[in-house]
Amino acid sequence: MAQFNIKLTKSLIGAKKDQIATADSLGLRKIGDTTVQPDNAQTKGKIRKISHLIEVTEA
Repeated sequence: MAQFNIKLTKSLIGAKKDQIATADSLGLRKIGDTTVQPDNAQTKGKIRKISHLIEVTEA
């Protein structure tokens, strides 16, 4: 199954509450945190919501 490597590249300070909650649900709390998530509709929606704060590559 395909997966995404997601890295938080920008600060969550000043972000909206729902964007912070989305990053937290992905396991991203500090700049430089990385996580591996499955390639599914839920993950793609989360990526779209905070795309300006993260860097995504395929695993």
